[in-house]
Amino acid sequence: MALSIFIAKIISIIYIFSGVAVLVKTVNLNQFVDEFEKSPTMTYLAGCFGIIFGMILVNYHNHWVGNWTVLITLIAWIMLIGGILVIVFPKSILRYKKFATGSRYWGVFMILFGLLFGYFGFLFG
Repeated sequence: MALSIFIAKIISIIYIFSGVAVLVKTVNLNQFVDEFEKSPTMTYLAGCFGIIFGMILVNYHNHWVGNWTVLITLIAWIMLIGGILVIVFPKSILRYKKFATGSRYWGVFMILFGLLFGYFGFLFG
């Protein structure tokens, strides 16, 4: 459980501050996706990082249980599979760039997602 709480804290901090950055327009998701489209190297490296961090989490936190910690396992698998898909099918993944157009909504979602994990990591643990 200590590992789950630690990972929840990391996820919380990343998502809350990323969401704030999106809302105050420090981070422009549309520009981010455009840069991915222009740079195969950046796309490839993002896929590699997804595989690396996804694999680390799957290896150390593959807990299919009936509580909140299963969310970390789901995120781990999504990262791993997403990283593989980005490397194998980079053009196909970029078809979904229209989802980045609602940056404000993504920012709010990221903050709420981060707060959920903050609850489990900082208050629950």
